[in-house]
Amino acid sequence: MKKELLPLALGGLSIGTTEFVMMGLLPTVAEYFDISISQAGGFISLYALGVVIGAPLIVFLSGRFTPKKIVLGLMSLFTFFHILTALSPNENVMYLLRFFSGLPHGAFFGVGSIIASRLAKKGEEAKNISMMFAGLTIANLIMVPLGTVLGQTLSWRITLGIVAVIGLITMLSLYYWLPNLPIKNQTDIKGELSFFKTKEAWIITLMTAIGTGGGFAWLSYIAPLMTKVAHIPKTYLMGIMTLIGLGMFVGNILGGRLADKVAPIKACMILFGAIAINLMLVFLFAHITSIALILCFTGGACFLALGAPIQTLMIKTAGKSEMVGAGVSQAAFNVGNSLGAFLGGAILTFGFGYTYPSLLGVILALIGLLFTYFLYLLNQKRNYKII
Repeated sequence: MKKELLPLALGGLSIGTTEFVMMGLLPTVAEYFDISISQAGGFISLYALGVVIGAPLIVFLSGRFTPKKIVLGLMSLFTFFHILTALSPNENVMYLLRFFSGLPHGAFFGVGSIIASRLAKKGEEAKNISMMFAGLTIANLIMVPLGTVLGQTLSWRITLGIVAVIGLITMLSLYYWLPNLPIKNQTDIKGELSFFKTKEAWIITLMTAIGTGGGFAWLSYIAPLMTKVAHIPKTYLMGIMTLIGLGMFVGNILGGRLADKVAPIKACMILFGAIAINLMLVFLFAHITSIALILCFTGGACFLALGAPIQTLMIKTAGKSEMVGAGVSQAAFNVGNSLGAFLGGAILTFGFGYTYPSLLGVILALIGLLFTYFLYLLNQKRNYKII
């Protein structure tokens, strides 16, 4: 990995840890605060809501600053709120702080993806963006399983404290190693808002928000699914999260290369279809331990492979509003996070089993595929060559 991309990868490491470790810690945190697992799911959905609100808003308001100053400021906010979250006295305060912790998340990845694409050789933009997301995959491979075990055996507060420490390290690396790129494509408010007048912008936003919700519906309740349906002991959750993280690591690399080879829009269609198939297999065969474990790997791979193609797709279609577009796509990812966690929790509240969030995920992924196909047809009609 190029040295200038390393600070962005470290940011992905800290952000990826806090986003996904809560899924492995749900039973532990629910027990600590004496609330149900579906109520504890609010720690996931409220964080995602913070991302949704913060991503486009912060990017929009910070357009007059250089990219380096923006990501450094975002990581400072992220670290500060995680220090406070680790000290939460009760679930209500933690709900609020998880929301604030999520505010810088999407904007960091949005601006970071712009930086990564600008540092790339022509035709390798998705590959460079996938290198930024490599930190997120390493989080799932190493930090999420480790944080899950530490949270279960010692305290979830220690896990969130470690996230804050990684945030501090990221701030230092951003300051010393990230190139100070100039402001590009600066436009006025009217110019930025023109992004929302295009059909492409709304189609990509909807396909991301709804389609990725399928993966999050499965992943948000992975702990009870594996322990109560696949009958894997709670002590093996670290291994399960590692397996999912390994899948994400592999998928992220393949997704970036796939997008550069066949075009981002075609890569998205392939991957949404793969997610739907994987989730249907989870619904049908999660009770068979060996198959459930295989599907953890393939599910993680298919899910995170979408990151670079969707981000590249949005950047290329946004034109001069690329900064806002990149932020919106990250917000859409976390609408999917919140949507998947909320609807999955609602299904469980109504008494359905732990495989049913995956069945819901199939439907959401197929809707994402449908929107992607609409975008493909629009692209063909207008004879665009950029996506």
